[in-house]
Amino acid sequence: MRAIRVASAALLTATALTLTVPPASATVRGDETNNNITSFGFRVTPSTVAAGGQVTLSVDGCEGDTKVTSGIFDDAHIPKGQSSTTAQVFWDAKPGAMYEVTFDCKGETGKTDLTIATGRPDGNNNHQNQHQNPVNKGVKAGIGGSLGGLDLHEIALGGALILGTLATAYYKTRRRTGENHS
Repeated sequence: MRAIRVASAALLTATALTLTVPPASATVRGDETNNNITSFGFRVTPSTVAAGGQVTLSVDGCEGDTKVTSGIFDDAHIPKGQSSTTAQVFWDAKPGAMYEVTFDCKGETGKTDLTIATGRPDGNNNHQNQHQNPVNKGVKAGIGGSLGGLDLHEIALGGALILGTLATAYYKTRRRTGENHS
């Protein structure tokens, strides 16, 4: 009887340790590393803008001049002592595309993304588009599969959880039947 108790305790301990391990999906893989840790802060506001729109490029903690580059607007310059400048997004920017914006402060670079929204800003006084009905597109449902991205580690973890639950239930039922005979 002692062997069953020891085996059950070991199994419960192993199950508890398995549950405390961080999930594998939280690990950083190859090209997903965050290389944007810099000694200065930077941001683009808004992070989504229409083609032809204006963005504010801001930097915090840079002790020199900052050069901001991207393929979607002309190069911008933030002089030492200032914290921001504005840039005009090109009119021919592709709607829905994501462009990389690079901040360079004394040779140290940080990158962030700028998304181009669908549509155009209303500042061009083009009255032809005001009477057109918007195109309704349906919801994109069912794109992902229920088994997409499932790997062997997740299957093993799920199996271990099920096995641990069944072992605990078996242990509890055997213990109760043993208590009735004493």
